[in-house]
Amino acid sequence: MRDYLPLSFADDLEQRARFYGNDPAYIQDDRRISHGQLLASALKIGSALHQAGVRHQDRVGILSMNSIEFGEIMAATQWAGFILAPVNFRLAPAEIASIINDSKPKLFFFESQYQAVIEQIRHQLPSIETYVCIDGATDWAVSLASFAANGDPAGPPTKAREEDICCLIYTSGTTGKPKGVIWGHREYRQLIQVDTWLCDMQQPDTTLIVMPMFHLGGMVISLSQHVRGGAAYLQRQFEPLDVLKAIEKEKLSILLLAPTMVQMVLDHPYVAEADLSSVRTIIYSAAPMPVPVLKRAIEVFDGCGFVNLFGQSEVCMFCLSTEHHRPDGDERDRKRLGSVGKPYPNLLARIVDEDGNECATGEPGEIVVQSSAMFRGYWNNHPTTLETLRDGWCHTGDMGKFDDDGFLYLVDRKKDMIITGGENVYSREVEEALLQHPAVSECAVIGIPDPKWGESVCAVITLKVGHSASEADLIEHSRNLIASYKKPKKVIAVEALPKLVTGKVNKIELRNLYARP
Repeated sequence: MRDYLPLSFADDLEQRARFYGNDPAYIQDDRRISHGQLLASALKIGSALHQAGVRHQDRVGILSMNSIEFGEIMAATQWAGFILAPVNFRLAPAEIASIINDSKPKLFFFESQYQAVIEQIRHQLPSIETYVCIDGATDWAVSLASFAANGDPAGPPTKAREEDICCLIYTSGTTGKPKGVIWGHREYRQLIQVDTWLCDMQQPDTTLIVMPMFHLGGMVISLSQHVRGGAAYLQRQFEPLDVLKAIEKEKLSILLLAPTMVQMVLDHPYVAEADLSSVRTIIYSAAPMPVPVLKRAIEVFDGCGFVNLFGQSEVCMFCLSTEHHRPDGDERDRKRLGSVGKPYPNLLARIVDEDGNECATGEPGEIVVQSSAMFRGYWNNHPTTLETLRDGWCHTGDMGKFDDDGFLYLVDRKKDMIITGGENVYSREVEEALLQHPAVSECAVIGIPDPKWGESVCAVITLKVGHSASEADLIEHSRNLIASYKKPKKVIAVEALPKLVTGKVNKIELRNLYARP
């Protein structure tokens, strides 16, 4: 006999409909859907999926920007025990086809704006038996409205169990080909409940979700808000002014933003007159926030709490909570602003060297973790699963170091570390130094081939509006903050850094542009 309740997302949907039935679950522009309506829609769409031949643990694909319909389809798969396999809408057609053929969905939802893309690759997608257009119809795809209309309000004959796979979240491809990260109901629900607590989500909070829901961050935080019966306010793409206007109109209480997004909001002229008083918490993720940006954000959003959630598609790992954001504290408090905090509850974390030996405090190494709320492996990729999950530990590929108080500081991605003249240089350290220059807005550091040293340090930067700085100025600036061998040998100023949809800088693209031999 189990000593806990083996619940799934189906149970959560029913409970929220019972206790928060009339409260909004999703808001998009002037549209709203309540928790009660969300369950009703999930049951009808789930039934329609079953009538279309989708069976327990079959995959259901979706290509869509953030929308209420995305939320309804996700809820339908969660209730019925189908596996949702969302696709990054920013990928090229060949990449989209590759991910679809990896997950092999039986039925595929898409927005009409992607109709031409799907038509281009449809002949390459043999697993898909039915296409459903979310906001229209074609001669080969039925509309979502007519598809759902045939569903039974009582729902499909299958219902999710805690041991079921819930979804496949494909990685952003920062270190190679995207991988399908397997999340089960049991682990995913645990993660969401922890995030609800860490972010102090309440009812009737409304949380801004502009991060894409095909990725872990947008999906997890929207579901975390639902745990408390609150609403997810969906924006389809990030525009600083739209964020500021939404805060005022909807009295948003929680914002989920990447650090680069926070900076763009702070730099928008309207921020000086906007009413930001409703914002209680800003969750930042995807990367550590540069300390100067964080300090400014704390000043502008006066009285607002800040939470840094750090993790990957495979596992959420560290949290720097509100009480540790003390820019006016002592030297130790100010230093902690550059950390990603302490481990999540129910998570063990170690820093290890190349041989798997635990590193001493302050010594950098790879972050490895164990958690009851992490992924189960990679879909159709057993070798990489074995490589990543070794001896019960998830080898993250992120490099970090602990201080004496257990706060983690990131130093690099393992594959981003630069080796110059036999010395290890962590790009994050160089980036932090350059970001302290008053003219620098954003910075990404990569290694480029060097005939003498093997690699040399190259910084790619953007400058703040109205500011200027020469390459020599920036190199000299960094010389005073970091060791000479770490300073950039080359600085390239660009209009904008290439970004992944998560807000992270796309260093693969930067290397393709500047680091080829």
